[in-house]
Amino acid sequence: MLHVVVYLLGLMSLIFPCLGFAESATAAPQAFHLDLTQHWAGYFSLLVMITAYIAAMLEDVTNLRKSKPMLLAAALIWFVIVLAYQQHGHSLPATTAFKGNLQAYIELLLFIMVSMTYLNAMEDMGIFNALKIWLVSKDLSYRRLFWITGFLVFLISCIVNGLTAGLLMGAVVVAVGKNSPRFVSLGCLNIVIATNAGGTFSPLGGISTLFVWQHGMLGFTEFFKLFVPCLVNFLLPAAAMHFALPKDKPIVEPQQILLPRGAKRIIFLFGVTISLAVGFDMALGLPAAAGMMAGLSLLQFFYFFLQKSDKPNNPQQSEFSLFFGGGDLSSMSVEAKRLDIFDKVGRLEWDTLLFFYGAMMGIGGLGFIGYLDAISHVLYGQFSPTLANVMIGLSSAFVDNGTLMFAVLTMHPDIPQGQWLLLTLTLGVGGSLLAIGSAPGIGLMGQAKGQYTFGSHMKWCPVILLAYFASIGTHMLVNAGSF
Repeated sequence: MLHVVVYLLGLMSLIFPCLGFAESATAAPQAFHLDLTQHWAGYFSLLVMITAYIAAMLEDVTNLRKSKPMLLAAALIWFVIVLAYQQHGHSLPATTAFKGNLQAYIELLLFIMVSMTYLNAMEDMGIFNALKIWLVSKDLSYRRLFWITGFLVFLISCIVNGLTAGLLMGAVVVAVGKNSPRFVSLGCLNIVIATNAGGTFSPLGGISTLFVWQHGMLGFTEFFKLFVPCLVNFLLPAAAMHFALPKDKPIVEPQQILLPRGAKRIIFLFGVTISLAVGFDMALGLPAAAGMMAGLSLLQFFYFFLQKSDKPNNPQQSEFSLFFGGGDLSSMSVEAKRLDIFDKVGRLEWDTLLFFYGAMMGIGGLGFIGYLDAISHVLYGQFSPTLANVMIGLSSAFVDNGTLMFAVLTMHPDIPQGQWLLLTLTLGVGGSLLAIGSAPGIGLMGQAKGQYTFGSHMKWCPVILLAYFASIGTHMLVNAGSF
């Protein structure tokens, strides 16, 4: 009977990967461990997690924030786990497992918190708006803008989260394509593909790559082995869409912008912060989050310096300006709110961060119960690692790739570096198959409403699928020595 249940769970994990969402990060093997896979607590936990994930997926229909059901599910799952262990007189293994999962989440939370705080600071300084105006004002053809925005977001997304990078370039496409819905549709699709591909060859590009780096499965520089496969994944659909683009030039009005004092130094501090995160990990063996928090302190001290040296009675002088001809030059004052670090922290995507808490803790519980080990035996025991990784990557078109990666890490499969790179690649670029498969796609559907749609994305799905397998083939060829 057990082998039938295990087999069915394995099949369900391929169709509904939400069964494998998180990590069982126990600090050390415990002498006492219960197999709750056929216990009432295990069945209850499995039902609760599936129900919570379905509720999260129906967020747009029910208007219920996705974090709410996931938080409740995590609480209920660990409650019944600890209760079951208490009934056997040994609650310590369960509480130790919970603390291990909590530590993994805290490291992720602190890393993302600092990164998004810097991005919010740069947005308040008008840095992203300056880049947008610079691109719009270059008097380029639709086709040249298509390639420039694609390559820029491909590179930017390796250090900036995908949603921010996608919306930044999406604003450029929407601004210059006011009179060309076809350009907006294809430009947004190109941005989604380029963003997902660019965020895959860097550990800083997304949550899934961050997970792999934090868990020590791949070193920081080893991710760059995926650069060529990711480039292939971006270029192949872009080349196909190139011939469907209009050939003329957009008509745009030139603008001017004056960046406030300190903008340039915040960009520099962000670079220092990323360097600290990498250095703390590689040189000291400390979590990358420790380096990020050190960088946050630098931003706090810099804001303190700006506040004390600010002269509110005088107009702010720009540290550097970008002039594009025409229009009135407007001076941007540095307001008190703009220099409040906690305002930046408060504007984080807390619903998403709390959703990941529920996902990581909830499925961490399922892993501790024993379900993920059973699924791992099916996926990586009965199937080849390559087939398993390819199928998991395809499922990322429906399910968030960060949670899927966390699920596989929880399974602890014994696979070589090349397979970890393959899994990172497939989960990163697999989200491009559907418009709803990644945060940039969902964000751009709202930004370019009526022009970039689920249907317009689906028309190019065969080409994107071809690029998916082409990138896998390129990885197998270029990185053959890693297998």
